[in-house]
Amino acid sequence: MRIIPRIDIKNDYAIKGINLEGNRKIGNPNELGVKYYHDKADEIIFMDSVASLYGKNNIFELIKKLTKNIFIPITIGGGIRNISDITKALNSGADKVAINSAFINNPELITEAVKIFGSSTIVASIETKKNKKGDWAIFYKNGREKSNILLDDWLTKLSTEQVGEIFITSIDYEGTKQGFDEELLDKILKKRLEIPIIYCGGCGKLDHIKKVSKKLKHDAISIASVLHYDVLKISEIKSELKL
Repeated sequence: MRIIPRIDIKNDYAIKGINLEGNRKIGNPNELGVKYYHDKADEIIFMDSVASLYGKNNIFELIKKLTKNIFIPITIGGGIRNISDITKALNSGADKVAINSAFINNPELITEAVKIFGSSTIVASIETKKNKKGDWAIFYKNGREKSNILLDDWLTKLSTEQVGEIFITSIDYEGTKQGFDEELLDKILKKRLEIPIIYCGGCGKLDHIKKVSKKLKHDAISIASVLHYDVLKISEIKSELKL
C-alpha cells in the first residue's frame, strides 16, 4: 500500500479545511513537499483548491520549483480543463494529472486524454458525498457543485475508459480526523475495479490507517491533516505497517 500526502494549495499557500470548506493556511507547499519526500512518501498529490472554481490555474509555476527538490512521482490537480492544460502540467514536471470537473463536464475528454498521454498519466479524481436516499453523489469544483451522476455509474464509466488511477475523496469525512469512510470504501471495493484507487478523507490516527490497510493492500491512501499537524510521520506509518 502506498502512502501519498495530499497538499491543497490556494494562492501559493498550503491550506487545510474540513469537508473541503473553511480552509486555513498551514504552510509553504514547497517546504511541506520536500519534508514529505525526505520522510519516505511514495508519491505526492498537489491540488489547487480554487482553480476549478475561478477557472484559472496557478499551480504550474509552483510545480516547476517543486520538481527541483522532489524525486518521487508528483500528481497535480485542480483547474485542468483540456489537453493543453495537461500538456502544461506535464511540461512543468508533474508525472500525472488528477481531473474531476473537466471530466464531468466533458466526458469525451477522458477518452482523448488517455489516448494521447496514456493511462498511467491520467488520474480520475472523485469527490463524493452521501445523499438523503443513501446513494453517493458525485461533486465537482472542489466539492461545491453537485452533479447528476451517482458514484456507481461513474466508477463504471471510468473503468471502461481505462484511466490509470481513481483518486476518491469522501467529502463527509475529509478533514474530520474521525477515520476513513469504511462504508464508502466497501462499496467501491465491491465493484472489483481493475484500476488502482487512492482513498482519501478522514484519517486522524495510526489505527485508522491500520484498519483500511487490510483492504487496500495493493492500492493507496492519501493523507493530509495528520501530516500537516505533525500527528504522524510517513516513516512511522511505514514502519508500523511494514511497508
